[in-house]
Amino acid sequence: MTKDLAKLADGFIARNADALFADIKRLVDIDSVQTEAKPGMPSGEGVAKALDTALGMAREAGLEARSLDGYMGIADLPGESEKQIAVIAHLDVVPAGNGWTGDPFCMEEKDGYIIGRGVADDKGPAVTALYAAKFFRELGEPLPCTLRLLFGTSEETGMEDVDYYLAREPMPAFCFTPDGEFPVGCGEKGGYGGSFVSPKLTGALVDFQGGVAVNAVPDRAYAVVKACLAQLPAAERIELSAEGEGLVRVTGFGVSGHASTPEGTVNAILLVASYLLDNGLVDGGTAKYLEMLRKLLCVTDGSTAGIDTSDGVFSPLTCVGGTVAMKDGVVTQTIDIRYPTSTTPEAMREKLEALAAEGGASFVPSKSRKPFYIEPTSAPIRALIDTYNEVTGKDAKPFTMGGGTYARHFDCAVSFGMEEPGDPVPDFVGPMHGANEGVSKALVLRALKIYILAIAKLFDII
Repeated sequence: MTKDLAKLADGFIARNADALFADIKRLVDIDSVQTEAKPGMPSGEGVAKALDTALGMAREAGLEARSLDGYMGIADLPGESEKQIAVIAHLDVVPAGNGWTGDPFCMEEKDGYIIGRGVADDKGPAVTALYAAKFFRELGEPLPCTLRLLFGTSEETGMEDVDYYLAREPMPAFCFTPDGEFPVGCGEKGGYGGSFVSPKLTGALVDFQGGVAVNAVPDRAYAVVKACLAQLPAAERIELSAEGEGLVRVTGFGVSGHASTPEGTVNAILLVASYLLDNGLVDGGTAKYLEMLRKLLCVTDGSTAGIDTSDGVFSPLTCVGGTVAMKDGVVTQTIDIRYPTSTTPEAMREKLEALAAEGGASFVPSKSRKPFYIEPTSAPIRALIDTYNEVTGKDAKPFTMGGGTYARHFDCAVSFGMEEPGDPVPDFVGPMHGANEGVSKALVLRALKIYILAIAKLFDII
């Protein structure tokens, strides 16, 4: 590779910064929450539109781009060998949810930040990776192997896209996903979950709904109960309103966040369940079920269910209640668990079934994924961490995390940015999966430089 690559990268970034953010906006302004599948659109129309837009951007950048049956977008910068360095990001997003101060699907810029659903997770990083490939396309030097960009379509809802892809395309020599935090995520907790399903409930509870995604702490939930509004007391984070004759809507306002990092969040489902119980608005089987829910949701470490654990490699287990829904008298509460190597789905299931029984309910497990870990001294990870430290002047080390990314699906892969969790942000900027999701423009541009220089290092060792 050409010497003074850092200087060339700086010049490229200065020339392309405005175009980069304009292209991020092109994607963020598309509502790409997964919807009903249609022919050629396995994740629905919105995701398909985002995929077509991203592939168009890749062609504009001079890459060879194609769709793999609507499941995955592929954009190649061919090298001298068919061996691949891959970068995989996703274009689907979680639902907008509540609490936004603007349109979540119309990216805005404010005081050096971009705000909109997907600017951090994962449309902003996807476009940043594309511009890193564009740099090498414009550089014009022969590449020792192919640089492949992958645009996923169902990362937030099961990652069927990457399974489809790997059944049809070769495994890359190395892959990273810009769908996490810097410096390098070399391991991810396992994932497990399921639903606590009540028996058919009768009595005062008429409806109970909350949350927008299984893998996000809900900031809004409500219940409709038979009660007299005038007799109900006020409570913090609770809003009471008439729902009709003899009915009251109890709405809880929590603080949302990603299920893998629930610190500082407030679960709105817990707020509503607690209000109903504390004020004697439910009894019998309904109260029994809600008491079980309160016990489950009052902590985020799984301790009240007896599943709390840690292993010294990963952070302790987390357990979050994401959505609740009542239909035909049956309430279903979902949970999202991120677990270290010191437990198993089988062990957790036994404890969760016992807790469900306390509420007269059943626990229905969902699919699980095992923890994975790559030795941080391996050459590709050293290339990434060294690049990050050179650009930032830090002495950061690889880490493990609770979030689940595409990396776990590949033989040799890690997450690599682009969030910087230690950086302070203004109050108007929200987190991944939360309201007012935002990211610093300066961070995006720094990430672009890191990706360019890291990919160049990877070319030398893969």
